[in-house]
Amino acid sequence: MRCSIVKRVAIGLVFCSVAVATCAASTGAESWVGSWGAPPDAVGPALQSQTVRQVIRTSVGGSALRIRLSNLNGAEPIVIGPVHVALQASGSAIQPGSDHALTFAGQSTVTIFRGQSVLSDPLAMRVAALQELAVSMYLPKPTGPSTIHGDAHAEAYITGHGDATAATELMHAEQLGSRLFLTDVEVKAIAPARALVAFGDSITDGYQSTADANRRWPDVLAARLQATPKTASVAVVNSGISGNRILNDGMGPSALSRFERDALDKAGVHWIVLLEGINDIGAAGQPATPKDDVSAQQIIDGMKTLVARAHAKGIKIYGATLTPFGGVGWPYHTPEGEVKRQAINTWIRSSGAFDAVIDFDRITRDPAHPDRFLPAYDSGDHLHPNDAGYKAMADSIDLGLFALGK
Repeated sequence: MRCSIVKRVAIGLVFCSVAVATCAASTGAESWVGSWGAPPDAVGPALQSQTVRQVIRTSVGGSALRIRLSNLNGAEPIVIGPVHVALQASGSAIQPGSDHALTFAGQSTVTIFRGQSVLSDPLAMRVAALQELAVSMYLPKPTGPSTIHGDAHAEAYITGHGDATAATELMHAEQLGSRLFLTDVEVKAIAPARALVAFGDSITDGYQSTADANRRWPDVLAARLQATPKTASVAVVNSGISGNRILNDGMGPSALSRFERDALDKAGVHWIVLLEGINDIGAAGQPATPKDDVSAQQIIDGMKTLVARAHAKGIKIYGATLTPFGGVGWPYHTPEGEVKRQAINTWIRSSGAFDAVIDFDRITRDPAHPDRFLPAYDSGDHLHPNDAGYKAMADSIDLGLFALGK
C-alpha cells in the first residue's frame, strides 16, 4: 500500500456536550485510557522557531487529559514547548477561552532524547467523547529530522516563525498532511472505560478516506460505540500505518516489532482488532529480497505470534479477514497472491486462534468477482475502500464484542 505525505496550502456526531473547566472531584473510580493515537512511522521535515497545531478527535471523554510526544525517528535530542491544548473551532482556529497550557514535570518545555517519548503532566480539563481538540506545540530550537505519522488524512498547521501556541488562529500557515511528534492522547475516564486498538495497515490508517472528516473505519466505529449506551465507555485508538507489513519492515517497522509499543502498551487496552497481511502478500509479488517472498503459512505464523503476545497480557484479539485487492495490477496482485489471501482468510475464519472474527472480506467483496471490491466501496485504486466502504466495514462489526465482560 502506498504511503504519501501530502502538502497543501489552502485551507459530528457529538455524544455529549463539553465544558472546559477545572475538574470537580469524580464520584467514580477513574483511570487513564487511550482516546486517540497515531503511531510514529517515518522521518519528517526539520523545524525551527515554528508552531505546529494539530487537530485530533477523542473517542471517549474524561475529567483530565495528557499527551505523548515522540522523538522515535529523530537524530538528536529535541526541545518542545510551550504546548497548549484547546477546543477546535474550525480549521486552525480554536474556541476563545478554551486554551490551556500543558506541562512536563512541571515545566513548560521538555527535552526528548533520540528514540524516546514523554508523557505530559495531567491537565484538569473536562473533555467530551468525539471532541475535536487542537494541540499546539512550539519548536524553539532546530529539531533536525522530525518524527511523524506520514498519512494523517488530516492537516497539521505550521507557522513560519515564533510561538503562536496560544493564538486563536494560525494565519497564513503552511499545511502538512502528517502528524508531527504527537502520538497519543489519553483521558482520565470513569471506570469501566477500556480501549480498543485498531492495529493494521493503510486500510486501518484510512488511506483514501476524506481528509479532516474522520471517516476511517475506526472513526466510524468510535461513533457507533458512543451512540450505544452499553459501549459508550469503549475508546478506539488507531494504530494503523500505511504500507505496514506483519513480517518485514517497510513503511514503518513491522507489526511484529511495533506490536508492544503500538498495541499492547496503550493505556487501558482490552481488545485489539488485527487487520494486516495484505502488504506481505503484495510485496511477495516482486520481492526486493528473498525474505520478502513470504508464504501464506509464514503470514499465518506471524499472526499466531501476535495472538500469543496479546493473550499473554490478558488482551483479547479479534482477527479481521483481508479485503479484496483484485485489479490492483501486477506485481502487487497476482493469482498466487490471491491464493495466499484466500488461504489466510480461511485460517482466520476457521482456526479458532482469535477470540472472534470480523469478516471484512465478506462485507466488501463483489459477489460477482470475489477477488475485487464491490464497486460502491472501491476508492478507485482497487485496494482501499472509499468512505462508503469504510463505513460498511465499521457498521458490520458486532458491538457486542466490546460489551462488559467480553
